[in-house]
Amino acid sequence: MENRNNTEVMEFLLMGFYEYPHLQHMFFLMFLLAYLMALFGNLTIILVIFTEPHLHTPMYFFLCNLSFLDITFTSTILPKLLHICLTGLRNISYTGCVIQMYFFVICVVAEYCLLAVMAFDRYVAIGHPLRYVQLMNTRVCTQLAAASWFCGLLDSTLYTSLLCQYSFCRSNVINHLFCDLKPLLQLSCSGTQSMESAIQFSGAIFGFTPLIFIIMTYVLIIASILRIHSKEGKQKAFSTCSSHLTVVILFFGIILSMYMRPKSAYSIEQDKLFSVLYTLCIPMLNPVIYSLRNKEVKQALKKRAMAQPQCGYI
Repeated sequence: MENRNNTEVMEFLLMGFYEYPHLQHMFFLMFLLAYLMALFGNLTIILVIFTEPHLHTPMYFFLCNLSFLDITFTSTILPKLLHICLTGLRNISYTGCVIQMYFFVICVVAEYCLLAVMAFDRYVAIGHPLRYVQLMNTRVCTQLAAASWFCGLLDSTLYTSLLCQYSFCRSNVINHLFCDLKPLLQLSCSGTQSMESAIQFSGAIFGFTPLIFIIMTYVLIIASILRIHSKEGKQKAFSTCSSHLTVVILFFGIILSMYMRPKSAYSIEQDKLFSVLYTLCIPMLNPVIYSLRNKEVKQALKKRAMAQPQCGYI
């Protein structure tokens, strides 16, 4: 028995938006602008949180992790896609394709788990404010963040180990924007039952479980908010959850719309559109959502802007 993958395909062709050859340079400019905005926005969030002592709280610690995760997420996909749009060279090595898929799965699963952790943090802050510091101490926060990343690593390692057992001899053309699992499985000439079972199992454990947990947590959060007597207290509690809830709706809404469609409604064009939304638009929008809907972040950004040295005549 062979101990290594016996693939005959040494490289793949990522087709990207090949259907629109006359728009490739326009796609390049659009994706580059969005990529730079995502990098700038998330790096700004990380910098502000690190440099502002009053933001050294559990909520912003998890937000910092989310920003770093978004940077990793979009940087896994966009550089290669930009290269394809600019040069028209679509080839990617087998190893490069597996590595791209590996980090992509890490980021998706880790974001699932991290959004669930952030929901739990908001519940403790609103439902148990007097014990918040004790319950969400530095050790607990670090362990929860590490657990989110570990789940991503575990799930991705499972997929990668299974994928490396398959052979690819049908075709090397991936009609997608990046090396995703489903397009790769379509090219395999080996039986893919084990991988399909793993995808279903993983989707239940790492996909639906965080979503159900978030829904249940927000039911408890709303119940806790309704018990607050003051109007200002209720508004403050809602404001601390609004940014996170917006991100949850965007991320899970797009992912579920993509992967839960019936086969009769499937189209590769929709798949590519959804892929752009969750690999680029969400990482670009997350810093905007958190900065525009969060008073403390806005004040910290304004403070840093005012602290910049001003040029003028002496």
